[in-house]
Amino acid sequence: MTSRESILNNIKKNIPSSTIELPQTNIAHAIYKDKNEKFKTSLASVGGNAVWLEDGNIDEFVRKNYSNLEIIVSTCKEITCTNRDANKPNTPHALENVDLAIIEAEFGVAENGAVWVKNSNNRHRALYFLATQLLIIVNKNNIVDTMHEAYERIEFNQAGYGTFISGPSKTADIEQSLVIGAHGPTSACVLFV
Repeated sequence: MTSRESILNNIKKNIPSSTIELPQTNIAHAIYKDKNEKFKTSLASVGGNAVWLEDGNIDEFVRKNYSNLEIIVSTCKEITCTNRDANKPNTPHALENVDLAIIEAEFGVAENGAVWVKNSNNRHRALYFLATQLLIIVNKNNIVDTMHEAYERIEFNQAGYGTFISGPSKTADIEQSLVIGAHGPTSACVLFV
């Protein structure tokens, strides 16, 4: 038996036989009078912007606000104004020149302007980080007050990938100098429909 096989066998023997329940998180938290305003303010503070689309015409919004961009992709089937298929490439490296990625989020969090993205229609999760700009579509009725509520809504019963996104890519150094778009998207707009 090789060392590798010995290590793997020991790991298999020592896997706990029962699952441990997660602790209850009944923690008192903030409740905002105006979740929309709090979300908008929180997202703006980290370099993003939030828009409530009254007519629901996402294609028209994209044509009006992103007409200068060359490569637009979407993981939303109802969007028709794209010019490339985000899921067609076999490797995420082919998405390196995407100007705008239109993606869906399950809900938004008012306290920090984050959205929960777990999109099974997206073949390459790197799209969230490679696109120059993000347009994130969220149902306008799906905003929770805090991360405490957000964690209660997240389900991990299926394998997959999920992440919170709050605004564009950013980094800050010890001198508190914030740089937007340092390692990924330079802008992020959350569009509530």
